Amino acid sequence: MEFAFSDEQEMIRESAESFLADVSDSAAVRAAMASERGYDPELWQRLCREMVWPAIHIPEAHGGLGLGFVELAILLEQMGRRLFCSPFFATACLATPALLLAGNEAPKARWLPQLADGSLTATLAYASNSANGLEAVHASVRAEGKGYVIEGRLRQVVDGHSAGLLIVAARGASGIALFAVPADTPGVRRRLLPTLDQTRKLAEVELAHVYLGPEARLDEDGQGAALLEKVLQLACVAQAAEQVGGAQQALDLTLAYVSERQQFGRSIASFQAIKHRMADMMLQLECARSAALYAACVAEEALVAGGDAQVAAELPLASALAKARCSEAFFHCAAESIQLHGGVGFTWEYDPHLYFKRARASEAFLGAPSWHRERIATALLGEPA
Repeated sequence: MEFAFSDEQEMIRESAESFLADVSDSAAVRAAMASERGYDPELWQRLCREMVWPAIHIPEAHGGLGLGFVELAILLEQMGRRLFCSPFFATACLATPALLLAGNEAPKARWLPQLADGSLTATLAYASNSANGLEAVHASVRAEGKGYVIEGRLRQVVDGHSAGLLIVAARGASGIALFAVPADTPGVRRRLLPTLDQTRKLAEVELAHVYLGPEARLDEDGQGAALLEKVLQLACVAQAAEQVGGAQQALDLTLAYVSERQQFGRSIASFQAIKHRMADMMLQLECARSAALYAACVAEEALVAGGDAQVAAELPLASALAKARCSEAFFHCAAESIQLHGGVGFTWEYDPHLYFKRARASEAFLGAPSWHRERIATALLGEPA
């Protein structure tokens, strides 16, 4: 696969880098962290109007730009680099893929245009416990009349306290099913959770006898598990791209600091031991970036109808590889940044601790590296995952 960006992709990268450098500096991130919503609504609307980022991989037929997952990954890397606080990840990387891959056209026509223009934010709610993948789905659904009734408690829902639409996974007689649930539906209750990473808000969502019409269901009968599995794989790819950006900024912050810090009459960046550690950070970063870009290329094929079936079939392995590799690279770079900053590295006034917390939180979200490696090994051995 060709990892060199096209002129259009390079333009997207440069515009994203410039825009986020202006609107998501350290002060802006800290202000968003302290707010209950977790982001600046005015900035979100500006992003939607001026940059049109939520529409980037939504088809033109539904009001989007019709670009691909690689372009989305380019944006996510820059967002991860700046710890950009917004509902973009939840909306574009968790909820939108579920709608794009849905077998039912009615939810697509209803919700995708609103997600594209930024008038609606959304998220995915599927996990009731700390298990990974489909094993975490314990909310229940049953048929009632012409519709469905969902009940359950869902945890670790990204931006679940503020999203206007919830894509909910539940188990029923035919297995897992996915539903588009407006947040103001009777019986939906939400509670913001305290978290390690304050730059990304998580919520608990309780569903108490929530009734939905048949048009709310996304999957065709019996296809819900496969749909959710693919959505989670795409989310892993998206998070991997974001983690690459975080690792890059951890490296950049550290390089700037060691170049300025003086010891024994010279910059500590000139010490060979420091050079070795910085070189190790760079190696980890470049390996992670390659894994993330490859997975983004595979994800793009998986989202395109009629794409290369052989390439699309690589998505489970590519996403697991990218998530494992990028999680470890980000944490390594963030931890090294703390160490090489010395005693100030974990103080509130300096930013490395923000990246360290994001690295640790994102490492566990959507499955730890060890879990993804086990899935890769199982798949390569030909055993059922």
